Amino acid sequence: MKPETSPNVAITCLSSEWPWTASLDALVAAPNHHRRIFENDRVRVLEVCIPRGETVPVHTHRWPAILYLQNWSDHVRRDETGNLIFDSRRAVTPPAVPSVVWCEPLAPHSVENVGETELRVLSIELKDTVGL
Repeated sequence: MKPETSPNVAITCLSSEWPWTASLDALVAAPNHHRRIFENDRVRVLEVCIPRGETVPVHTHRWPAILYLQNWSDHVRRDETGNLIFDSRRAVTPPAVPSVVWCEPLAPHSVENVGETELRVLSIELKDTVGL
């Protein structure tokens, strides 16, 4: 899950302004690929596992996150209508694993693992971003 700043995907808004329904939250809309490790009023930590060949249903990520890339695999991200918005195969160099990257909140999207291995990420979502 490589973060990007495309206006079609990454958005900036306050949590109270989030325009999508709770039914699109990653834990609700895509529970087979997202597992809650920890949550309190300030952070939520998700384990994200996408086996090769699988497609994660359309879902959102409401808060910005620090992504700890544990295992990399090429993947494509599409918006809620199926339009391609990111293809990791077009990146010049795959990220080192393990590594840490920043990710803004993500509008409705799906992710398809088109690589040869499982894509595994620990996502530390920051609910309280006032002052960041």
